[in-house]
Amino acid sequence: MNQLAKLGSTVLAFGALTSSMVQADTLLGVYAGGQMWAMETEGAFATNNDLAKFSFDDERNSSFYIALEHFVPFVPNAKVIRTSLDTSGGGVLSNDFSFAGQDYAMSADLGTEFIITTTDYILYYEILDNDLISIDLGINAKNIDGIITVVDRDSGSVSDASFNGFVPMAYSRAEIGLPFTNWSIFAEGNYLSFNDQTISDMQAAIEYRAIDSLALNLSFQLGYRALNIELEDLDSVYSELDFSGVFAGVEFHF
Repeated sequence: MNQLAKLGSTVLAFGALTSSMVQADTLLGVYAGGQMWAMETEGAFATNNDLAKFSFDDERNSSFYIALEHFVPFVPNAKVIRTSLDTSGGGVLSNDFSFAGQDYAMSADLGTEFIITTTDYILYYEILDNDLISIDLGINAKNIDGIITVVDRDSGSVSDASFNGFVPMAYSRAEIGLPFTNWSIFAEGNYLSFNDQTISDMQAAIEYRAIDSLALNLSFQLGYRALNIELEDLDSVYSELDFSGVFAGVEFHF
C-alpha cells in the first residue's frame, strides 16, 4: 500500500509540474494510456496463396500508447501505439498446406502459435478541438513484426516464418463529449487497401473522466476493437486474420 501511495504521489507531482510549466495544456499536452483486450482470433495463413484456416484460442492481450500534442503551427502531433496479438491454436487441415518450406497434406493435425506485435507511428493534426467535439486526421506507419510457428502433432516436425514490415495507413479519431457530464464517446481508426494488402484497425468506446483538474486528467474506457490483417507476400507470409473483442482501458493526461 505504501508503494501505491508513493506511485500516486509521484504521478500527481509530475502532473502538477507539467501543468504549471505548460499552462494546463495550452502549450503542451501528454496523453498516456493502456488497454487490456479480450481478443478473439479467426482466419487463415500460409507462405503461398493456398491459405489454411485454423481455430485459435481466446487471449487477453495488451495495448499501450503515448501521444504528444503541442502549439507549434503546421507541425503535426505525434502518437505511438504498441499492441500485442499473441495467440495459439490449431486444427485438422481441410486442404494441402505449405508453410516455411514444409508441405503438409490434407487431414494433417497441426498446432500453431503467433507472436505478433504491431507498433503504430502516427502523425496527426487536430482539425477541431473543443469541449464538445474533437477531430484528428493524419497518417500512420504501422509496423507489423511477428513469427508464426507450425507444429505437426503427429510427426513432431516444426516450421516457422518471421516477418517484419511497415504499412502506410490513414488515421482518424473523433470524440464527442456528452454535455454537462464527465462522459464522452470516441472512435479511432486506421485503414489501408492497396495491391491486395488490406489492413484496418478500428475501435470505439465510452469514456468516463474520473479526475478533471489542471494538474491531471484521469479517464477510464470501455470499448470494442477490431483489427483485420490481410497480407499479400509480406516476407513471404500471406494472411487473412481478424482480431476482435472488448477492451477496458485507462488514460492519463498531463
